[in-house]
Amino acid sequence: MPIRKPKIGLLGIMQELYDKSLPGITERQEAYAREIVKEFESDIDLVFPRAARDRKNIEEIVAQFNAERLDGIMIVMLTYGPGMRIVRAFRENNLPVLLTNTQPVPEVTDDWNMDDLTYNQGIHGAQDISNTLLRTIGSTYAICTGYWKDQEFKSFVNDWSHAAMTASQMKGMKIAEIGKMHDMGDTIADEASFMRILGPVIHKEYIGQVHRNMEAVTDDEIDKEISFNKETFKIDEGMPEKNHRYAIRMYLGFRKLLEEGGYAGFSAHFDVFKGDGRFDQIPMYAASRLMAEGYGYAAEGDTNTVTMVAAGHLLADDAHFTEMYAMDFKLGSMLMSHMGEGNYKIARKDRPIRLADRVLGIGDLDNPPTCVFQGEPGPATFVSLVAIEGDYFRLVVTYGEILDTDPIPFIEMPYFHFRPESGLNECNDAWLRAGGTHHQTLHLGDTRRRWEMLCDILRIEYVEV
Repeated sequence: MPIRKPKIGLLGIMQELYDKSLPGITERQEAYAREIVKEFESDIDLVFPRAARDRKNIEEIVAQFNAERLDGIMIVMLTYGPGMRIVRAFRENNLPVLLTNTQPVPEVTDDWNMDDLTYNQGIHGAQDISNTLLRTIGSTYAICTGYWKDQEFKSFVNDWSHAAMTASQMKGMKIAEIGKMHDMGDTIADEASFMRILGPVIHKEYIGQVHRNMEAVTDDEIDKEISFNKETFKIDEGMPEKNHRYAIRMYLGFRKLLEEGGYAGFSAHFDVFKGDGRFDQIPMYAASRLMAEGYGYAAEGDTNTVTMVAAGHLLADDAHFTEMYAMDFKLGSMLMSHMGEGNYKIARKDRPIRLADRVLGIGDLDNPPTCVFQGEPGPATFVSLVAIEGDYFRLVVTYGEILDTDPIPFIEMPYFHFRPESGLNECNDAWLRAGGTHHQTLHLGDTRRRWEMLCDILRIEYVEV
């Protein structure tokens, strides 16, 4: 999916009543709305057509935002506006809604008069609008109070806008599934419910198309990628050229499949490759490179986690696929890793990323070149999508710290120690009780609020452990 700024409609509500007592107030308050647009322009494309001064204006503007398929609607009270004017517009609205409670200036001063009170009276308009929204669409909208230039207000609006954009983009997502591990329970979901609630459609793809794509790859394309590898990775001196070139050919074959199919991500089960009989490796390098390019990925046919990685790329920077491999009770941490796939954009900056000539028994094929790195120490957020039953989905989330630890010489996969803020034992007890899955999506930093906002928009359960 293309990474872009959220596109949010700004619905500026006032009423025509004040034009009689304060000529020019509409133009003045529209100028205030345009200042808000400018304040957010580096992070969000706010679309402000004009002030909504009556019911007809509101219905026209909300319909316009829906017709243009914006990511959401942010309501700003330009003055007081009667709540009943929004009812029909929001009964027919399909976009996420954020009601902001703000005003043009941050404080009441001694020189205020009735004009200033009128310009800054949005608070009681927000109360009328919120009361009416609650009775019209239920508690499905977000609310933010604060001065529009304050960092916390801007951060909230930015987080919500990215969540709204992610939900919007998910509706158009296609995920490619190439095989699925037998009897793995926590990767299964009702695909019709999955599409209804989360948005993406799951397509069963053919591995043969990847092979045909690989046959069409040229030596020049492979040479160009090798040059990139030399700039980006520390390549093992003993790396067989044949294996290196084959891994790149496989990556380019998968990338063409995703590009031509319009896929946001893929999952290919490792047994597919030997079972097909035409492949020399499993795609460790391809998975890592494609994640770093912004595609979703998960192993073993886990399309639930593929979708979360793809959504994670939209929600914040550089989503990563991993799993909890083992516990370290001395460090109070989990060792995070997987078979060899990882988004090297999260690698720690003070150590080289190794492209290893890696021996791998799983898959029973030739050695797959593998990106080996440790995650950047610092705060991190993990999420797991749980398909409970039918339309009932839950996102299990934990937050903590990637530890600054020494390298482990014999682990030839992406890896790091993660210490949950809630405690190792407590986190794992709650994770298991909530049904948290054995594959996860990671972000560096604290992205919990964005994930929770996304859950609110998608109307799925958010559980933090």
